[in-house]
Amino acid sequence: MSNSNSIDRNQDQELSELSDQQLVARFQAGDKDVLSEFLKRYNSRIYRLAYGILRNPQDAEEVIQEVFLRLFQKLDSFKGESSFSSWLYRVAINTTYMKLREKKGADMLPLEIVGKFLDEQAEKQGSADWMSRPDDELLTEESLKLISDAIEQLPDDFKTVLILRDVDCLSTEEVGQLLGLSPPAVKSRLHRARLFLRKKLEDFYKQFSEGG
Repeated sequence: MSNSNSIDRNQDQELSELSDQQLVARFQAGDKDVLSEFLKRYNSRIYRLAYGILRNPQDAEEVIQEVFLRLFQKLDSFKGESSFSSWLYRVAINTTYMKLREKKGADMLPLEIVGKFLDEQAEKQGSADWMSRPDDELLTEESLKLISDAIEQLPDDFKTVLILRDVDCLSTEEVGQLLGLSPPAVKSRLHRARLFLRKKLEDFYKQFSEGG
């Protein structure tokens, strides 16, 4: 029994010393046991991301299960065109959004997430006309759905950076490390994602003003 435990510990230590890329190669060579190491590395990160969007512990746990099921099903086809972590986070974010849409009446991001985005943008772009509107006008059901829909329209690479940075509150450096990107690349994608959302909001509130 002790020999078996010792072997298991040695195997765990061996896997923990491998890079993501090496683990992927072993999985694709037939060693499915490496999934346990991926679970150790990314379980808490995916939970935090999913909970940040869903605001429900049970839903976040279900996202983890679905993500790792998809990992098991799709990892053989992973070609390494992006870093593994970047690919996994795209899977996690898309799975989380699918879960959000499944929830009854939940076709938009939670209010506090959209509100935080508006607060951050107001601080950066305080001169924009729509930013001076009262919160009860900014945070209408229509505008909340607009932002949620706009985020879903973002390319996956931009959406991933935006969610990790603005929803999961990771630093630029942390996002870069997770996705295998340089800080300038993270900043560029985040800037373009925010501009896209801001343009959607400006167009919406311009129509709102003209209609009112």
